[in-house]
Amino acid sequence: MSTPHNNANYGDIAKTVLMPGDPLRAKFIAETFLENPVLFNTVRNMFGYTGTYKGKKVSVMGSGMGMPSIGIYSYELYNEYGVENIIRIGSAGGYTKEAKIYDVILANKAYSESSYAKTQCGYESDTLYPDAELNDKLKKAAKELNIPLQEGGIHSSDVFYRQGGSDYMKDVVEKGCVAVEMESFALFSNARVLGKKAACLVTISDSFVTPEITTAEERQTSFTNMMKIALEAAIQD
Repeated sequence: MSTPHNNANYGDIAKTVLMPGDPLRAKFIAETFLENPVLFNTVRNMFGYTGTYKGKKVSVMGSGMGMPSIGIYSYELYNEYGVENIIRIGSAGGYTKEAKIYDVILANKAYSESSYAKTQCGYESDTLYPDAELNDKLKKAAKELNIPLQEGGIHSSDVFYRQGGSDYMKDVVEKGCVAVEMESFALFSNARVLGKKAACLVTISDSFVTPEITTAEERQTSFTNMMKIALEAAIQD
């Protein structure tokens, strides 16, 4: 069985999938952390791998950038391949001085101006939430690894290059958003619609309030604390 976007067969993909935006980050995770990784998807170079981590089956697959892209890939994983849990592991821009470069943030909600959820299923609210049980596993994993973990709201934006200044930041920060990315709102909507579980971990790659920034290579290979937390959570019973 395959879809227009995934040439895997049913059973090739684990019940829990780690989902970075960048397919090269998926490749890095598979080759660095998984035992005997097998490439299950090459369609559009959106690489997906399945291997074992500490003896347990785990998959990792890129999502691409933006809600339409993760919306397609995560929906197919949930609906066509029997995936139960997706942990997004991405980069984000910090909205506050407390969210520093390389800090790991666990999303406790995703706020968005996007019409994704309304168009998909008639959901009217501008806020969606991760699965509480999956978030608890991520918090437990971070504690056991002794990796600092912040919690906060995530702004899921449809727009990367925004015109008209930064006045919008005041509103989203007042809504409890500490960072911005472009995917988690759609992922949480898919999980809600399909009765699945989703969570989102992000690493701060740049800041809207300080001059700090990371390179493309660093975003691809250096966000290992986030990766380790997600992998440990993925194998918890």
